[in-house]
Amino acid sequence: MAKSKTREPVTRERAMRAAVALADERGIESLSMRTLAAELGIQAMSLYYHVKSKDDILDGMLDIVHSEFATPKAGDEWRSAMRERAESTRRVLARHPWAIGIEARTSPGPATLGHLDSVIGCLTAAGFSMPLTGHAISILDSYVLGFAQQEVSLPLDPSGDIGAVAEDIMAQQDAMAETFPHLADMATNLVLQPGYAYGNEFDFGLGLILDGIAAAFAAETSS
Repeated sequence: MAKSKTREPVTRERAMRAAVALADERGIESLSMRTLAAELGIQAMSLYYHVKSKDDILDGMLDIVHSEFATPKAGDEWRSAMRERAESTRRVLARHPWAIGIEARTSPGPATLGHLDSVIGCLTAAGFSMPLTGHAISILDSYVLGFAQQEVSLPLDPSGDIGAVAEDIMAQQDAMAETFPHLADMATNLVLQPGYAYGNEFDFGLGLILDGIAAAFAAETSS
């Protein structure tokens, strides 16, 4: 007689990771207590033994996302550490684009708080004052999150190329040239040029921000 297959027990960790996988595959709008329970092979009411509510699930999901970010530590060279963190955050959010929309709606979990604590520790160990540390984190996070959101909203391929809509842009060039001449000029002399990819703008903007932070740091330490 064949042995019955043992079902993997449901835990809070497994439930959160299943929710992340579900959102990655079908979008955050597909997530509910019922769909998650079905994914885990249990009844919806049984899910409440492991999570309090859908908001609790969202909190846990976002904490998993934050655990995937590259985390700097005290003693790391601050500029390269902040660049690595920014690039990592962008890549992670590209894998989990639904996380961008729920970032401000959740309560931070241990991975999220631990990550932020380490970022603060890296900057202050490098000699940043606490006010400048706050400025640096705020501007970097705002830029990375905003850029990630823009990438999700634009019709880009995985490389950041806008070629998917190039034909539509070209078809509208004549009309655009009359009504929106500056947009038409940008389309002709930038967007439609060989090798242009919107994704490459990330490095340019990040470099400007890091240069600005470095200048503020130098001014602070020399005063």
